[in-house]
Amino acid sequence: MGTKLSAVEQIVLELCRENVHPISSGALQAKTPEINEDYVTNALNSLLNKHRLSILQQDGEISFQYISEGEALKLKGLSPEDMLIYQQIAAAGNMGIWTKDLKLRTNLQNVQVTRILKTLEGRGLVKNVKSVQHANRKVYMLAELEPAREITGGAWYTDQEFDEAFIDGLRGFCKNYIREEGAATLGDMVEALRVQRVSRLELGPGEVQSILRTLLYDGALERRERGGEEVFQAARDTAPETTAFTAIPCGVCPVSQECTDDGPISPSTCPYYKAYLDF
Repeated sequence: MGTKLSAVEQIVLELCRENVHPISSGALQAKTPEINEDYVTNALNSLLNKHRLSILQQDGEISFQYISEGEALKLKGLSPEDMLIYQQIAAAGNMGIWTKDLKLRTNLQNVQVTRILKTLEGRGLVKNVKSVQHANRKVYMLAELEPAREITGGAWYTDQEFDEAFIDGLRGFCKNYIREEGAATLGDMVEALRVQRVSRLELGPGEVQSILRTLLYDGALERRERGGEEVFQAARDTAPETTAFTAIPCGVCPVSQECTDDGPISPSTCPYYKAYLDF
């Protein structure tokens, strides 16, 4: 059972709950003209002590954010300094916040920040996550949040390490699927990867497009237009791998069919052919 609230506390708390964004003390006073200003101030202080409100500073003005009763129970027993750190971490969302930024924003000493983080972690309120962008930084976020892809690196990273084997597996699946089906659109590949559960994460069109692009650049796939939509198909083999023709760039060039003497793609402008002759 939750802590009993006074009538003024209930009014103030409800006003804060109705606001999606933090509400300033001035706005609260304006919404409660019939209540003495001192009573409102006392109610705010009491609600802060009961962890039913969090306090923030926005544009030089003090504002208050509603905290549910369930959340308040989790925060019971935390000191004002603990709450200060917790609120900064909560405000950072799934991007998390660096320990150095916590120190700067709270004006607490490094030893205090370290102690408080240990307390919050011990109570299961926050967690430390590794950032692929800043490997040496300690980043914290609320324990129940999933880190943003900017932090984890998205599908291409496992435990913040670039997962080359996973990418090779995706490339192999896409190449084999397209070869067996004859052709496939980007949408076809997104759906096939989802149905076959090839990835531990659901891959979006942009990520699958990146895999298909690498296969295009490697000459394993070709693309064409069909009804205004891009279609991928297995690259046509121009000759067996064992012939001498494949030793020169033309033998494995994905655009060799478009190569002409006087066109934009020609032997005279081909950097690969020039490098081959120089060699």
